[in-house]
Amino acid sequence: MSEEKESVVVLGQGIIGMCAAYYAARRGWAVTVIDRRPVVQNGCSYGNAGMIVPSHFVPLAAPGMVALGLKWMWNAESPFYIKPRWDVDLLKWAFRFWRAATPGHVRRSGPVLRDLNMASRACYEELSALPEMEFGLVRKGLLMLCRGEHALEEEGRAAAQAVALGVPAEVLDGKQVAALDPGIRMAVAGGVYFPKDCHLSPNRLMASLQGACRAMGVVFMGETEVTGWRREGKRLAAVETSRGEVGAAQFVLAGGSWSPEAVRPLGLKLPMQAGKGYSLTLERPRQLPELCSILTEARVAVTPMGLGLRVGGTMELSGMGEGVNARRVQGIVKAVPKYFPEFRVEDFGGIQPWVGLRPCPPDGVPYVGRSGAAENLVVATGHSMMGLSLGPVTGKIVSQLLAGEETGHDLRGLSPDRYA
Repeated sequence: MSEEKESVVVLGQGIIGMCAAYYAARRGWAVTVIDRRPVVQNGCSYGNAGMIVPSHFVPLAAPGMVALGLKWMWNAESPFYIKPRWDVDLLKWAFRFWRAATPGHVRRSGPVLRDLNMASRACYEELSALPEMEFGLVRKGLLMLCRGEHALEEEGRAAAQAVALGVPAEVLDGKQVAALDPGIRMAVAGGVYFPKDCHLSPNRLMASLQGACRAMGVVFMGETEVTGWRREGKRLAAVETSRGEVGAAQFVLAGGSWSPEAVRPLGLKLPMQAGKGYSLTLERPRQLPELCSILTEARVAVTPMGLGLRVGGTMELSGMGEGVNARRVQGIVKAVPKYFPEFRVEDFGGIQPWVGLRPCPPDGVPYVGRSGAAENLVVATGHSMMGLSLGPVTGKIVSQLLAGEETGHDLRGLSPDRYA
């Protein structure tokens, strides 16, 4: 191994950073992971819905989303909310989102996101076969559940688009949906079944990755803030932190919603908004489905995890604060009995909501690749709601970029310099 490959610093210990550290360590690099949170923590990668979704190839910035967002934002319990505030970065983000929400953007991004999701699914299957990895991978597919006929028609069109891209999908009526998952009573007009989607337990996944990384000698520096950088010409010599300088041959930015601030001193612009989401986990649910699902009209995700059931949702653009907006949580809770009538709003009483900040670029496409800001910087952030789904493939791509290899993926639309 050349001296160039001896050391790597990964900024961020969420799913993207952890996968980057794992795949880099597997190739023999000496890896150090730095994060502002404690090493054992409950960030965005721990409380999410645990879904692996080849079905989600349409970026967040898509036709119709601007109008839908404007409609939703006036309802305090709707799936989308922007906290009113004077914020130049938010205004710029909103303008770029509007510019990106076109059919052409979906056509260009769809095949790339499809390929990345399918490759990541294959990575998960490989990881789940390893003895040190135990995260409850379930390969039974996902249901997009629709209460009304209008939503079912819209999802049917999306299913046709998926099939055209090579993603299997099947439109089902209410009886067919019930037959597919008989363990839970549903009140739906029908749904779309995506057999290639999977789900897992995020907590167990993160614990397995962390254990495997430690076994390979990865060093974790928790509760460590990034304060600056030291350059040597066009390269980075060290990252400056609250615990001193940490030098390395190469650096990986995987800091989620905190990424833009970390690289601002380098002149790298990564437009991003923190999309706050919430989840609640029922330890003893009244009924337990076998498949994960999305309650389409409510935009709520429902995932069985062992003997428990996790529900989550909302996209709240309210800055970097991690406080709980009770009205947003109430919107999630109220949605569940409308689709699963055996449940009651009272079932969720006393459960402390989990909060996570998802890093959302304005075009809904992650930042993955090398940056012109520094020759030895690889960027891997901005995965919005697909962080867990795209984690392993992103980590694998990062390791290939560190090695100077071809990745086999078209990363041009994911360039971290696209807003430079």
